[in-house]
Parts: sequence; structure tokens; C-alpha cells
Amino acid sequence: MSDIHIPTLAPEILFHIGSVSVTNTMINAWLAIVILLVFGLVLRKKIKTSPGTLQNGAEYVLEMLLPYFDQVTGDRKKTMRFLPIVGSIFFFVLLSNWLGLLPGTGSITLGHTFLLRPANTDLNLTVAMALVSVIGSHLFGIVAVGFFTHIGKFIQLGTLAKSFKRGPIGIFSAVIEFGVGLLEIVGEMAKVLSLSLRLFGNIFAGEVLISVIAALVSAVVPTPFMLLELLVGLIQAAVFAMLTLVYFTVAVEEPHGSH
Repeated sequence: MSDIHIPTLAPEILFHIGSVSVTNTMINAWLAIVILLVFGLVLRKKIKTSPGTLQNGAEYVLEMLLPYFDQVTGDRKKTMRFLPIVGSIFFFVLLSNWLGLLPGTGSITLGHTFLLRPANTDLNLTVAMALVSVIGSHLFGIVAVGFFTHIGKFIQLGTLAKSFKRGPIGIFSAVIEFGVGLLEIVGEMAKVLSLSLRLFGNIFAGEVLISVIAALVSAVVPTPFMLLELLVGLIQAAVFAMLTLVYFTVAVEEPHGSH
């Protein structure tokens, strides 16, 4: 029986570039970014009126995704507006999840540290992507409906001022409305925790499971679990991207009663 290596919650530091610590999860993330960048540049160069195999494949994937996005946004124009960000998140999460299953991940070492580790087992990365989703939704909302209208979805300062003029009942209503607004703000913070912890937890649990099984049994037995992780990686990428799309769609809608 080989030694069982249980991945730690924190990624391992490989080396430093100045004051920046480079971890093994960053290597996988950079690898995913480079692959997507090269693929995008090659695809852009090969775009023609009579598409080839690569362009046909990309168009097929896009045509398959757009109807699902339309079901959330209800409008193809909104879908196309959100597609660059949501699509980038989907393909980055998907590719970084699947790269974590490549041979060498969790086995090739640099010194006493594994060189490669699934990027989304780094909570820093999943939190950063969750912040992009939530903050991006508010930026879209401000652009779509205006700053004060968007902020009014959480705390309506004008309504609060008028409520204080209506006596004790008005003051009580103002306090309740302010409390509800604070709950809405807490809910926005909870979105960051929900998005980041869901993705991190599922990918980290899969890494631990495969590491333990691979150490206990032969190389053939972990194969079904790796195939299952391919499905989990796809599902988690879809969930993260679709929730981001929902946040964007809700943010650009006019508040209830604005008409």
C-alpha cells in the first residue's frame, strides 16, 4: 500500500516571484487561461464565411448554450450582453476542473510539493470568481437602471425620509424597511459565500476522494470515479455560470412598482 497523500485546504507554495507566492493551483489556473487564450486566437484567425471543422464545433457549442441562457434572461439581447462574462466563467471553470484530472496532477512533485493541483481547490480563486459575479451584477444593474434606482432595490432613502414625517407608524415602517434593506445587503454577501464554497467544496472533495482511492488500490479502480469527476466538473461549471447569469438578469430589471 502506497502512502496516502491527503490534500490540504491551503494550496502549496512552489516558488516566489518577488513578493508574490506562486502556488500549484495557480499553475493549473494559468494553464487553463493559456489554453483558452490560444484556442480563442486560433478560432478568431480561422473564422470564415464557409466554416471549417473548428468553427463548426465552436458554433455548435454556442448554439447549444444560447437557448439555455435565453430561458434565464428571456431576451436574446440580454443573453448576448452577458455572454462574454458568463461564457468565459463557464469555460474557465469547466476546463480548470477537467485539467485537475490530467495524469501528473497530484503525482509530479517539485521538491516536496506537488506541481499541479486543481485550480478550484483554492478558495482564493473561487472567492475571486464569486466577487466578479456579484460585483459584476451590480455594475450591470447601475448601467441598466441608474445608480439611485439600483441602490433603491436595497435601501430606499427617499421613502425612508418620507416615512419619518408620518409619525410613529411611519417611523416604525422606516425602521422595518431599513432592516429589510440590511437583510438584502447580507443576502448579496451570502451569494459570494454560496458560489465560492459550493465550487470549492465539490472540487476539493473530489480531489480527496480520488487521492485516497488511488493510494489504496490499483490504477484501474479509480477510473470510474475520475469519469464521475468529469460530470461533476461540468455540473459545477454550469451551476456557477447559470447563477451568475441569474444575478445579472435580476440586477438589470426595473424594481417592482417603478412604473
